[in-house]
Amino acid sequence: MSTTQRFRPEPVPDPGPPARPRRRSAAGLAGDADLRAALIAAAERQLAGSADADVATRAVCQEAGVTQPVLYRLFGDKQGLLDAVSEAALERYAQRKSGLEVTDDPVADLRTGWDDHTAFALENPALYRLMFAPRPGSSATVHERTLTLLEATLTRCAAVGALTTTPRLAAQLILPANTGLALALIARPALFDDPDLSRRTREAVFAAVLDEAGAAARTRSVRGAARQLHAQLRLESTTALEPAEVALLERWLERLDAAR
Repeated sequence: MSTTQRFRPEPVPDPGPPARPRRRSAAGLAGDADLRAALIAAAERQLAGSADADVATRAVCQEAGVTQPVLYRLFGDKQGLLDAVSEAALERYAQRKSGLEVTDDPVADLRTGWDDHTAFALENPALYRLMFAPRPGSSATVHERTLTLLEATLTRCAAVGALTTTPRLAAQLILPANTGLALALIARPALFDDPDLSRRTREAVFAAVLDEAGAAARTRSVRGAARQLHAQLRLESTTALEPAEVALLERWLERLDAAR
């Protein structure tokens, strides 16, 4: 080739449109669901046998028969795994709550709910600590859903005039008291050894939000009537008003209830 002849590069073939990302097949997705369930179950067993209420991802993977990269792909990190275990336990807790008998006496049902919550904690100490003990970076889902379940019963109490404050504020008082008691009974059973402690704590806390004896008199006050009607509207829908009118009425009732 002559030194004066220019070099001509060969044309690069057109690669065509970019390839679409591969989607996991239905079988792959189902496989992932099975793997998640197996890892969550293994983590629960490791947690139940742990002295420090913690798990090692290596041990969880060995028990589930998978490698650690699989765990990290499915949960992101150890915190993600623990959150998934906590949420799975929450589903069982919610199912247990839905199985409790609903009677015509919402205050009695509220007491039953407290006792059942404490019993769940004592039956599942490791899981309960994971669900309710403060953990850096943990999800707030468990506390939010538990608060919602409690508020539903308190709304029924308000509807019969037995609540001295709003269902939301009452729930914000009762739940920390119940969880704090349960965590104390789990962590220091020898120190908190009074078999009547849960009942005494329950009644002391309920006295701050319930006034069963004065319910009839309270419903004759504007504030009490507003709270009771607001709770009844939340429990029963009405077709007599348009949605915007219902929203406005609820806002007025909230203001009347909050008036001092």
